[in-house]
Amino acid sequence: MSYIQKGTPLFRKTSMAFFAAGFNTFAILYCVQPLMPEFSKEFSISPTTASLSLSVTTIVLAISMLIFGSLSEVWGRKPIMVISMLAASVFCILTAFSPNFHFLLILRTLEGIALAGLPSIAMAYLGEEIEPRSLGAAMGLYICGNSIGAVFGRVYSGLMSDFFGWHVAIAGIGIISLVATLIFWKSLPASQNFNARKLQVGKLGKSMVDHLKDPGLVCLFFMGFLLLGSNVALFNYIAYVLLGKPYSLSQTIVGWIFLIMIIGMFSSVWTGKWVDRHGRQRILFINLVLALVGVAMTLDSHLLVKVLGLGFFTYGFFGSHAIASSWVGQRATHDRAQASSLYLFLYYTGSSVGGTLAGFFWSDFGWGGVISMTAGFLVMGVMLWAAVSKIAQNGKKVRRHIRSESMQH
Repeated sequence: MSYIQKGTPLFRKTSMAFFAAGFNTFAILYCVQPLMPEFSKEFSISPTTASLSLSVTTIVLAISMLIFGSLSEVWGRKPIMVISMLAASVFCILTAFSPNFHFLLILRTLEGIALAGLPSIAMAYLGEEIEPRSLGAAMGLYICGNSIGAVFGRVYSGLMSDFFGWHVAIAGIGIISLVATLIFWKSLPASQNFNARKLQVGKLGKSMVDHLKDPGLVCLFFMGFLLLGSNVALFNYIAYVLLGKPYSLSQTIVGWIFLIMIIGMFSSVWTGKWVDRHGRQRILFINLVLALVGVAMTLDSHLLVKVLGLGFFTYGFFGSHAIASSWVGQRATHDRAQASSLYLFLYYTGSSVGGTLAGFFWSDFGWGGVISMTAGFLVMGVMLWAAVSKIAQNGKKVRRHIRSESMQH
C-alpha cells in the first residue's frame, strides 16, 4: 500500500486540502454563535431558543454523519466530501435571507445535513492514506483548520453584524466557504488505499455494533460528547455575560473575544508533537486538567482573568479532541469511517445537548450555573480518560503475553 509521508509535496497538498475543509465546516457551523444575542433582539426570543440556531445544526449533523460514514464505504471518500462542502456553502448563503427565525432554523437544519459529509469521512481518509508515523501531524493540521474556521466564523460574523447586520455577516461566510471548497477539490489527492464495497446494510449495521462492543472506543465516543458539550455551553453564553453588566461590551468587542479560539491552532499542532514524545494518555490527561482549570477561572469577575480562563479551556479542549479523535482511528480495527462517525455523532450530539441544557442553567442560576454544568462534564471526561487508559494498558499486557508465548513455541 502506498502511503502519503510527511515532508513530501503530496503531504503538503493533502494537509492544505484538509485545512480548507476544516475551515469551511467550522466557519459555517459556528458563525451563528456570536449572533445569538442579535437573534434574541430581532426575533424576540430567549437565549435558550436562540441557541437552537446552533443546536439544531449539530444534532442533525450528528445523525447524518452515521449515514454518510457508511455510504462512503461504498461511494468513496473524496466525492462525498466535495459535494458536502459545496452544498453547505450554498445553504449558508441562503440562510442570510431568512425572513424569520423558523425559516432560519430550517436552513440551519439543511446545513447540518450537508456538513455531515465531511467530518464523518475526513478522519477515515487520513487514517487510510497517511503513513501511521505522520498521522499525528496530519490530524493536528486538520484540527488546526477546524480551530481557524471556528475563530474566523465567530469573529467575522460578530464584527460584520455590528456594522452591516447579521444577514451580511452570514452571507460573507458562505461566499468564503465556496472558495475553501474549490481549494479542497483541487488539492486533495484521490484515495489510493480505499476499497469500495457493495451497499449491504446488514453488514454495515453489524460493524457499527461491533465498534460499540469495544469499551475503549465507547469511552472515547462519550469523551467527545463531553468535550464539545462543555465547549458550546461555555461559548454560547459568554456573549450574554460580556454584553451585560458590569462589562457592557459592544458586539464588536465580544466578537473579538472569540479570537481566543485561535489558541486551538497551536494546541492541536503542539499536542501532536507532545504525544509522539510522551504518549497520548499522559498528554490527554494534562489537556483535560487545563480545560477544567480554565473553566474555574471564568468564575472570576475580573475581565482579564475571565478571558485567560477561556484561553486555558480552549487549549485543553482542542488538545483533548485531537488526541481522542485520532485515538479512535487507530483503535478501530475495521470500518474506520464508521468508528469516526460514531465518535463525531456523540461529539456533535454533545454540542446540542450541552448548548441547550446550559441555557436552562443560565436562566435559573446565571453564569455560575453554566460553569457548574461545564465543570461536571469535564470531570466525567477525566473519569473516562482513566477508564480508557486502563483498557489500553490491559490490551498491551495481553499482546505482550501472546508475543511471548508465540516466541516460546
